[in-house]
Amino acid sequence: MKRILLMGNPNVGKSVFFNRLTGVNVIASNYAGTTVDYTKGYMCLEGEDVELIDVPGTFSLEAKDKAEEVAVKMLDEYNDSVVICVLDASKLERGLYLALEIIEKCHPVVIALNMWDDTMVKNIEVDVAKLASILGVPTVPTVAITGEGLKELVSSIGDASSATIEAIIGRVS
Repeated sequence: MKRILLMGNPNVGKSVFFNRLTGVNVIASNYAGTTVDYTKGYMCLEGEDVELIDVPGTFSLEAKDKAEEVAVKMLDEYNDSVVICVLDASKLERGLYLALEIIEKCHPVVIALNMWDDTMVKNIEVDVAKLASILGVPTVPTVAITGEGLKELVSSIGDASSATIEAIIGRVS
């Protein structure tokens, strides 16, 4: 069975995506560290059942607390999984560090630029196509709480790709 890991910093909307995609109700709150353990559910993708795992939030793959230890262990244990890396679109610098670490481990990755509505409110411009080109992975603007971009995100899972840091550096140079 295919497996998808929802990963990202704490408080970026991973559990909201999980709830929407699986129909399972996970407590989602507006403070960091809500998900300390992981939650598994299932969704149908292209006619096939897929296991979806809501991984605890982490800032990096160098674990500094119990939640981050669980996240790192899951990424290592499920090394054949696609990773939906959920980033706060209005605070990209925070999430890109983790996204690059995951990409460096050669996982197929899709980036969800969540809280896209916040970028508009804060007058933050993000060139999604350029970011996707630099990272070499599908990148989709989303608003998890409203479902905006969710269909496009799910559609891009089949296009998830493994990029390498060398390729990214080459595209930036």
